[in-house]
Amino acid sequence: MINCNFENPFRPGAGHRPPHLAGREPETREFMRLLSQQTVLENLILTGLRGVGKTVLLDALKPQAIREGWLWIGTDLSESASVSEEAMAIRLLTDLSVVTSTLVYERSEELMGFTEQAQLDKTLNFHTLRAIFNATPGLVSDKLKNVLEIVWRVLWAHNARGLVFAYDEAQNLADQAHKEQYPLSLLLDVFQSLQKKDIRFMLVLAGLPTLFTKLVEARTYAERMFHLVFLDSLDEEASREAILKPIEAADCPLKLKKKTVTTIIDLSGGYPYFLQFICREVYDAFIQQLDSGKEVYVPVDEIVHKLDTDFFAGRWNRATDRQRDLLAVIAGLPDCDREFSVQDIAAASAANGGKPFSASQVSQMLASLGNAGLVYKNRHGRYSFAVPLLGQFIRRQEAPAPGDTM
Repeated sequence: MINCNFENPFRPGAGHRPPHLAGREPETREFMRLLSQQTVLENLILTGLRGVGKTVLLDALKPQAIREGWLWIGTDLSESASVSEEAMAIRLLTDLSVVTSTLVYERSEELMGFTEQAQLDKTLNFHTLRAIFNATPGLVSDKLKNVLEIVWRVLWAHNARGLVFAYDEAQNLADQAHKEQYPLSLLLDVFQSLQKKDIRFMLVLAGLPTLFTKLVEARTYAERMFHLVFLDSLDEEASREAILKPIEAADCPLKLKKKTVTTIIDLSGGYPYFLQFICREVYDAFIQQLDSGKEVYVPVDEIVHKLDTDFFAGRWNRATDRQRDLLAVIAGLPDCDREFSVQDIAAASAANGGKPFSASQVSQMLASLGNAGLVYKNRHGRYSFAVPLLGQFIRRQEAPAPGDTM
């Protein structure tokens, strides 16, 4: 008799740490290399499609940095941080105060003229940081640099090796040229300036693949300022590890057949979120089948349909009928899951026998699909799907697969 009272070990979700982080050792080693810099010459960008595990990896790097003597601050970046340069500065000061609010500034006489309260507190809490910022003459960048330089002197006196500013969803950052506000450029300018003074503040930014392009467009030197790590899907060995290790650790009474594991890997494409999603559905199905006394099997069609509904449908519904026609053409390209060009799409649409798309129509529609979060323009001037395995989903809409089980 199999005991079905066991907890499902798999945890799909936005940024939820999986029970076992598989296949990210090379990226972790790259981060450790950056932590060994005496002068920060390279900052880090973690980028990749949604569901590839950027947030999970970012969270996993934090304890690594702390063990090496670095402090760590950060949060998710919303569009509100890009409203103005001052909004960006306040975001940084707010996050900074979390690690500085208990630090006593022994040379408090340097704070005289900034705020009377600072003389009394002698601590770099948010009130003090904001008072120094407000009292410093010059542009927002001058004010922010002065605050950060004071903070670094205090951190250095307390034997901190450095400070990581880690921000997720960094693709939300943008300059607002029409408002004459440049918060993204401010961030880059300030950190480049401080790092040139051997101040060990490191930026770690995580975001969608549009992030790096936005950074370079804001400041061309950003290409030399960052080390870019593109997170791709897991290879077969790491995917198996991500599936089997949690099952072993949870001592699940039901084990997966080799064929079932292979099928899960194929369905998921090795993307961490999809691996977690499918495996959780598999074990939920096991529990329900055991409870009702049914023979245990894996309902592939039902799981794929639920994945389509929960993950893909909301994004698909953002597209118009004509945009869906274009996406269907793209999904028929042999390399659609990697990259494609305007010319590839126009040529394929002409060969399909339907109403063709001109190159100019394709360009305009790709721009609209980019705004909808379905495609993005990569570094090489070509395009890619912004959603993993979107091509397979689109093809399923054209020709639903017949029923099957593992």
